Amino acid sequence: MAFGQMKELYKLQKEARRMQKEMKKLRVEGLSKDQKVKIVLNGLQNIEDIEIIDELLDPNRKKDLINAIQQAHKDASKEVQKEMAKGMDLDKMKSMLGGV
Repeated sequence: MAFGQMKELYKLQKEARRMQKEMKKLRVEGLSKDQKVKIVLNGLQNIEDIEIIDELLDPNRKKDLINAIQQAHKDASKEVQKEMAKGMDLDKMKSMLGGV
């Protein structure tokens, strides 16, 4: 590997670390379709918070609660992906990799 390529690889790794730090700070919300469950994810898609309205905490509504949590998580995950896409400069990354 030529020195120039190593230098570019180092830049790419540095940029990836910077982006990962930024994504860890990012917070996005996702809601269930009925808006009875809200999940907050960070940019690494780790759950930071969950809010559930009291009526869903009834043991007879367990299935509804599970569905609502899954919907809210899916919604929040989509938001994380949108934010990640905004932060990525794909053309810059391609040029760093030699036009791969």
